[in-house]
Amino acid sequence: MRSFIKATATLAVALFLALPARADHTPEEAQSFIQNLANQAISTVAGRQISDAERNDRFRKLFVSAFDLPAISQFVLARYWRSASPEQQQEFVKLFEDMQVLNWAQRFKDYHGESLQVLSSAKDGDKGFTVDSQLNRPSAGPMPVVWKVHQAEDGKIRVTDIVVEGVSMSITQRSDYNSLLQANGGKFDELLKALQTKIDQMRANG
Repeated sequence: MRSFIKATATLAVALFLALPARADHTPEEAQSFIQNLANQAISTVAGRQISDAERNDRFRKLFVSAFDLPAISQFVLARYWRSASPEQQQEFVKLFEDMQVLNWAQRFKDYHGESLQVLSSAKDGDKGFTVDSQLNRPSAGPMPVVWKVHQAEDGKIRVTDIVVEGVSMSITQRSDYNSLLQANGGKFDELLKALQTKIDQMRANG
C-alpha cells in the first residue's frame, strides 16, 4: 500500500512538473514593466557624472535582467544556432551581450532629456505582449517605439524585440549576422572572431 501511494505521488509530481507554465501576466503588467525599465535606465545609466565603465556596468545589469538574451540569440542566428555547439552558442550569447551593452550605453552617454511614454499594451500570442510607446525628444517630434515582450522560461517578463519607426531590431540583426556568416562560408567560429574584433574596436574607441 505504501509503495502504491509513493508511486502515485511520484507520478503526480512528474505530471505537474511537465505542465507548461501558465501565462498569468497581463497587458497592464507588461506596460508597467516597460515604463519602469525606461525610467530605471534614464535614472541610473544616463547620468553625465558617471564614468564609461560604471555606465557600462549599470546598463549590463539592467540589460541582462530585462532582455531574454538566449531567445533573441536563437532568433537572430536562425538555422545557424541549431548547427552551433553548446560552447559556441554560449560564446555567442556572451559576445552579443557585450556588443549590445557597448552600443546602448554609448547612446545613454549622449542623453539629452529624452523620455519614453508608454501608451498601450495588448496580448500577442499565448505568452507574449506588444507594448506601444513613444520616445519624446526635446529637439524633434515623438518617435514611435514598439516593444515585444514575453513570459520567459523562469516566468518573468522579458524583452525579445524593439521596433523603432517600423524597423525591428531583431530582424535587422538577423539579416546582419546571417550575411556575415554567409560571407564566411557559414563558419561559426569566424562569426565569433569577427564579433570579438568589433567589440575590441568599440572598447578602444570609447
